Amino acid sequence: MNKNDSKAHRGQRGLVNPSRIKTFLVFHETTLLPFVREKTGLSNTIARHVIAHQQVSVGGAPVQLFDFKLYPEDEVVVSYDVIAKHERHDLPILFEDEDIVALDKPAGLLSTATEREKGRTAYRLVSDYVTMKNPRDRIFVVHRLDEDTSGVLIFAKNWETREALQTNWQDCVHNRAYYAIVEGSDLPDSGVLKDYLAQDNFQLVYVTKNRSQGKLAITEYKKIAVTKDYALLDVHLQSGRKNQIRVQLGNIGHFVIGDDKYGEPSNPLKRLGLHAYELAFTNPLNHKEYDIKSPIPESFKRLFWKADQEKKEKAVKPSEDGKRFSEDRRDRERPGAKKAHYHSKA
Repeated sequence: MNKNDSKAHRGQRGLVNPSRIKTFLVFHETTLLPFVREKTGLSNTIARHVIAHQQVSVGGAPVQLFDFKLYPEDEVVVSYDVIAKHERHDLPILFEDEDIVALDKPAGLLSTATEREKGRTAYRLVSDYVTMKNPRDRIFVVHRLDEDTSGVLIFAKNWETREALQTNWQDCVHNRAYYAIVEGSDLPDSGVLKDYLAQDNFQLVYVTKNRSQGKLAITEYKKIAVTKDYALLDVHLQSGRKNQIRVQLGNIGHFVIGDDKYGEPSNPLKRLGLHAYELAFTNPLNHKEYDIKSPIPESFKRLFWKADQEKKEKAVKPSEDGKRFSEDRRDRERPGAKKAHYHSKA
């Protein structure tokens, strides 16, 4: 464990007792009541009872509809205890329409459930939010952000959109942009990092020279602000490899601050210095274009700009070079495509 491993001190609130639940993965489309009966062996009466009394969840969110539709990769939990239902009124929702909902995910929040953590996830929060309006509404995982990364996270609101986006992710995404704060300010003003990344038995990603063993990762960056000890980078991804920003920047000796997984950088913000500030993509089903943005975290601003607000606002704008990173892909816009640009308030 390195000096920044704050997860070792994480509280137990929200963690489930594995002996008090049974977890089942869905492999084909079905509905909740027959699925629970088949997997648990419960009678129809008792299965209906546990569903009605909020002892069954899908993706961490309790469901009380017997005919709630299940899809492949859904995780159904049957609990000996009541699963709390929550109302969500103040979620940082960046955008919502009939096909997607975008959350400004805070740092320290899991995207989806783990073996023990079922409730305190972005998926659960957004599920609660949509079912408040209609109990039959639901969401589907499209992509994930690391637990300690903040920023734009989208969920699909129907199975067809989820399948279209996931299947065509590399082609339909035009721009994935991040702010990254790294230790050391003496790296070049801009650069393109091309490395082959592999994963070891401990799920840690590393740079390898063996092309057959690793997958190509391409990361472009531009330095937009510096202090004596740190640099703020505008980072754009041309590939979507696990932990690629953290690993590739660390490989050139500039680890992302607060990283409790790779290297041992300092942790001045008490969080990982990585924020997903823009996700631009096209829905393959209707060719509608999205450009969803999240403002730079206030803690990032304070680390680099302590002068007047005007100077700060000017400094945090993405660089022109950064915008140009994705121009080639944007030029492939289909004729007649519907455009939509969504920005949250800083």
